[in-house]
Amino acid sequence: MGHNSFGTAYTVTTFGESHGPALGVIIDGVEPGFKIDEGAIQKEMDRRRPGANPTGTERNEIDKLTILSGTYEGFTTGTPIAMILYSTNQRSADYSHLEHVYRPGHADWTFAQKYGIRDIRGGGRSSGRETSARVAAGALAKQLLAKRGITIKAGTVQVGEVIARERHWDETDNPLSCPDRKAAQSMVALIEQVRNEKDSIGGIIECRVEGVRPGLGEPVFGKLEALLSHAVMSIGAVKGIQFGDGFACASMRGSQFNDQRTSDGFLSNHAGGILGGISSGQEIVLQAAIKPTASIGKPQQTVTKNNETTTLKIEGRHDPCICSRAVVVIESMVAITLLDLYYTAFGKA
Repeated sequence: MGHNSFGTAYTVTTFGESHGPALGVIIDGVEPGFKIDEGAIQKEMDRRRPGANPTGTERNEIDKLTILSGTYEGFTTGTPIAMILYSTNQRSADYSHLEHVYRPGHADWTFAQKYGIRDIRGGGRSSGRETSARVAAGALAKQLLAKRGITIKAGTVQVGEVIARERHWDETDNPLSCPDRKAAQSMVALIEQVRNEKDSIGGIIECRVEGVRPGLGEPVFGKLEALLSHAVMSIGAVKGIQFGDGFACASMRGSQFNDQRTSDGFLSNHAGGILGGISSGQEIVLQAAIKPTASIGKPQQTVTKNNETTTLKIEGRHDPCICSRAVVVIESMVAITLLDLYYTAFGKA
């Protein structure tokens, strides 16, 4: 697994910078003879793209995906699949004032310490725009998983202090893919309030996977939740993850938390579909904590390249809450991980 690659049997390598001419992904290990639904992949790209969601950035990118290799007449050939996304709406000049100063909450300072050089145009590889390549790979992985009876869905279940109490997963046609329509309305109102205050806000995204058969994952270092955590935590906006009841189990007793089983099946799913690091066949349930977007219009203290204290206010077109666009990214990383594990454990038949 390299610095820009993820997976072993289904290997995903992303490339490109936020304000470069293009971003893309190379996917190696895909089974041959699979009919790709390019329209479905583009729909997934549209879920993440800037400008497609009223709660997000006003910057509008077309995000039209092109498949360059690895297919013939719409079918996979078993060779590497290359997908590319050309940039169409960059404003690199918007970042010229950041050449000698580091943005609070971003990777600017740490990139400079590690590499001695950084791309000031939107953060380069550290930009959330890199996730568009992950969505492309995840969209294909979802199709390959669907063939195996596995479905993945996610939605925002918290923004700030607004918490979704309901879980109606067939009613997520709102800007945040929230499974609680009433809570979704309050979430959108809060995001608009935060936008007007030139601030940002975080939230929680819940992801559920159905159809995973028992036995996926290894009992020690290759635990299923450990591998999923690696995948989801590799998303820049994610700062925490939990499975099933997660941190709530710290205040529970074993008699409450244990997922008891009878001849008819499990009586509960407090562990989130994973026992001993191995899938139990139940629905996999995880939640990811999404940090507030780092770029805000309020003045903040920071330092220059010469380590001089200064005040910086970020201008430009930024998301007041990244949850709406991060939902599909989390789904994608979960899909990539599960398909990689399926290929490894059960082959590509």
